Amino acid sequence: MRRVRLPPVPPARPASKAGVGLLLGVLALLLVAGMAPVRAQQFPQLTGRVVDTADLLSPAAEAALTQKLEAFETASSDQVVVATVPDLQGYAVEDYANRLARQWALGQAKEDNGVLLLVARDDRKVRIEVGYGLEGTLTDALSRTIIDGDILPAFRGGDFAGGIARGVDGILAVLSGNAAELKARAERNRQWSGDEMPSWLFFTIFAAVFLFVAGTFVLTQMARLRGRRVGPNRYRWLGTTWVLGGGYPGSRGSSGGGFSGGGSFSGGGGSFGGGGASGSW
Repeated sequence: MRRVRLPPVPPARPASKAGVGLLLGVLALLLVAGMAPVRAQQFPQLTGRVVDTADLLSPAAEAALTQKLEAFETASSDQVVVATVPDLQGYAVEDYANRLARQWALGQAKEDNGVLLLVARDDRKVRIEVGYGLEGTLTDALSRTIIDGDILPAFRGGDFAGGIARGVDGILAVLSGNAAELKARAERNRQWSGDEMPSWLFFTIFAAVFLFVAGTFVLTQMARLRGRRVGPNRYRWLGTTWVLGGGYPGSRGSSGGGFSGGGSFSGGGGSFGGGGASGSW
């Protein structure tokens, strides 16, 4: 039988340096592309009660808001901050606002009485983020009302400064708790036109005021014993916020102080749990 001799198999060529380099380059690009979505969020620095990195406010509008928020913080101890950013860096507005508010630590420690009004210009999103201690006062429903009724109509008309100002006014009115009552009381006073007050009416009013004060004192003490604490000297009971020392439901006590000193500004160590509402225009 005749043997058939096969030709020798040539040895395998080693991979060229150029091919290896190309392969490593492709792998590096794939690795970088896979890591891109998990880049860290970049937050602006807390430089004041208004941080306008999206340039939506004029210097005069920013100064007016800062002055209003500073006065409210001094009187109530609640810390409200406005922040505008160009975009949300691909994150949901709820996530961005909550992380920003916690990083800035708005509100007092153990009181958690901070509020953040966030506007994302390019993403056309707005968010009111509410600290733990104010969730019973500035509820999700009220935050939604402020956004839908005060902020978004102005934004849709291109009036960012007006929308932010009205949103701040709405937030402060809710936290003050007495805006609606003051308006109703003023309207009642305008409708009464008596020139003289009879003696019996005077004593009736005196008795009513005395009973009101005495009853309010008793109810505020009951709120302290049976209610849920929602802020400094404030307790939620029977569906109403009661203020010890202030008296009537929805009133605000003054704790003075604030969070700033020596010209600097910072958060007071408050925390947030996701309360609030969002909107888009």
